[in-house]
Amino acid sequence: MKVVVTGGAGFIGSNLGRELLSRPEVDEVVAIDDLSTGFRANLDGSGVTLIEASVLDTTALDEACRGAGAVVHLGALPSVPRSVLDPVASHHANATGTLEVLQAARRAGDLHVVVASSSSVYGANRELPKRESMRTAPISPYAVSKQATEAYAMSFGHTYGMPVLAFRFFNVYGPLQAAGHAYAAVLPAFIDAALRGIPLTIHGDGEQTRDFTFVGTVTRVIGDAVVNTVTDLEPVNLAFGTRTSLNSVVDELSDILGARPAVEHVETRAGDVRDSQADNARLRGHFPDVSPVALREGLEATVAWFRTLPEYQG
Repeated sequence: MKVVVTGGAGFIGSNLGRELLSRPEVDEVVAIDDLSTGFRANLDGSGVTLIEASVLDTTALDEACRGAGAVVHLGALPSVPRSVLDPVASHHANATGTLEVLQAARRAGDLHVVVASSSSVYGANRELPKRESMRTAPISPYAVSKQATEAYAMSFGHTYGMPVLAFRFFNVYGPLQAAGHAYAAVLPAFIDAALRGIPLTIHGDGEQTRDFTFVGTVTRVIGDAVVNTVTDLEPVNLAFGTRTSLNSVVDELSDILGARPAVEHVETRAGDVRDSQADNARLRGHFPDVSPVALREGLEATVAWFRTLPEYQG
């Protein structure tokens, strides 16, 4: 089977390409990525073919989808703060981009499409844990664009009978996740600062909680979904019901690093959700054998990867 991964040179996409090619059912993975947030080097030695193009490029999408059996749509402009500063760019990349991917998959013969949504769609709904049947209440342009992503996928399933599956990701972390830029996710930002010997920045009191999910677990689930053509006309949380505060993450990192980094608390950010925790009953229904990587193990693997990079050596 040939599988197309949009955003395939990004953090999750490049990990996914390797996971897919480890499966006997998959003999070709094509990544389509404009490298606006992904990196060509992420695919070095992976065996993944890269088409450097945007998901808004219909010609490139048709080329990538030709002869494919499935598409995993990860391509997006990430980051809540980025979307607050430029909501139009977020909409074009995430909402319109999803529509173009679905159209290309339809033209290629109603391919199986797996799309990445986000726990951010729950937004102002503070009930925990987050169940897929709950009211969504997005509070940032990014969250709105991800709600559009999953809604477009569901609509193509209902309207055209396309096989679709929408995962709601919850704070995915792990090797290959970029740090050192303004829109870095919290865990790579923490690890980068700790290894550089500068204070970790926490927006707010640090008691906000997240359901952190290791990238290796995420890619194994997606790999299973692709090779088994798992579909659902409702979104599926891809997380495991953990709830960890940022202050607790600092404690774990301190133990792993053997020294407690300094912490600087600053103002909370517009669009940030206070608490996040998944109900995983629907996920378990589809993937009863999945075994998530524990946070401590995942953090150790992520720190070990960071330490292989030249900027953290010497």
